[in-house]
Amino acid sequence: MRSKYNRVLLKLSGESLMGSQGYGIDTKRLNEYASQIKEIADSGVQVAIVIGGGNIFRGLQGAAKGFDRVKGDQMGMLATTINSLALSSALEAAGQSARVFTAINMFPIGEHYSNRKAIEALDDGYVAIIAGGTGNPFFTTDTASALRGIEVGADVMLKGTRVDGIYTADPEKDPTATKFSEITYDEVYNRGLKVMDLTATALCKENGMPIVVFDMDTPGNLAKVIAGEPIGTLVY
Repeated sequence: MRSKYNRVLLKLSGESLMGSQGYGIDTKRLNEYASQIKEIADSGVQVAIVIGGGNIFRGLQGAAKGFDRVKGDQMGMLATTINSLALSSALEAAGQSARVFTAINMFPIGEHYSNRKAIEALDDGYVAIIAGGTGNPFFTTDTASALRGIEVGADVMLKGTRVDGIYTADPEKDPTATKFSEITYDEVYNRGLKVMDLTATALCKENGMPIVVFDMDTPGNLAKVIAGEPIGTLVY
């Protein structure tokens, strides 16, 4: 497989890990993700990963139900760590070495993250899974993905979601929504499109980090994006 990229930051949705269950981790979906990631790693692409925690706990929803926002976000960070451990286990079972780094010191659950250690792991052929968000409340895992992608020098941020790109409106709610093949950061902002939160979009724009939004839940799509096939939406 010829690759368009040398090093990528893959952002995975916690919700997608639920599969059809409605909560928690669907092992079928988890193993599909692991095999897709192993496929691109086998081709020589260096892969860093950030996973959300929405399949287990969302800080914002917790705050709406009366949780302290800071504690709610810390619970969300722990949820991302659970997902990261699950993915590292699935990757290792598939024969792909992986290391888990955590934004907050949680040794021996994971290694305390630094961009230097993550880059060394990538250079040594490991998939680097970076958990715990940014380590701070009030920041989403989208922002963590943008930050980590920039820190490890990724060529692109790949945002794997349930939909196959960015639309003029939510395609699950509006049948007339049309898909963009590419769109600028400013247009995302001006149209108020819910691609990522504004902090993440601004970080990517300021640092020239392109984003590709694509459907990760269809097996084989990750390899297509890596090969440069125009199956998602490019944000630049």
